[in-house]
Amino acid sequence: MKINLIKIFTISLLIALFQLAYAQNNLDAKFEKMMASGFKAEGIAGLDRIDQDETQKFCSDPIFVNSKQGAIHALKIQNLNMASILQPSDGRFIGDWKRGEVIAQSGRGGTWTDKPDAVNGGGCYNCHQIDKKEISYGNLGPSLWNYGKSRGYSQEVIAYTWNQINNAKAYNACSNMPRFGHFKLLTQEQIQDVMALLLDPQSPVNQ
Repeated sequence: MKINLIKIFTISLLIALFQLAYAQNNLDAKFEKMMASGFKAEGIAGLDRIDQDETQKFCSDPIFVNSKQGAIHALKIQNLNMASILQPSDGRFIGDWKRGEVIAQSGRGGTWTDKPDAVNGGGCYNCHQIDKKEISYGNLGPSLWNYGKSRGYSQEVIAYTWNQINNAKAYNACSNMPRFGHFKLLTQEQIQDVMALLLDPQSPVNQ
């Protein structure tokens, strides 16, 4: 009797899992259809923007992300993103902090109304406190005030910061931070200037 109950429970569980997977596949198909029909190419915004890469697909599945298998796969995703990061072609990590502040302040760029040659901003203040004098900033990300002063200016800190700005998913597979280098949202020179804002001892951030 006990064995039969175990068999019944096992079969019921398998049926429930199958039904769940079937329902999820139907939802995924409906979602993809909605995305395909709900967007149109306009200006510089092409339909390629709704095509998910491996990282985005992984992070769009919260059930898998929060599973034991997901935790293991997250390391693969992080390694994949780390390998995609390009180091500065001129060997220079630190640019001009004054230009970096302008980039941090600007949230423009990348929309269908922008011209192809429009200069993107970083929109850094949307998520971070960077300079104490600014009264408006986001708190989705950590405060970056005294970033270099508190961490030091070692090569390790510089390399970590470069990688983090370029592709934060190299350290956290489902980080909310945009992949500025990966998607070419910022140029190499712009990233160097943002680096200066954070790591130049003369930057107001480090006073």
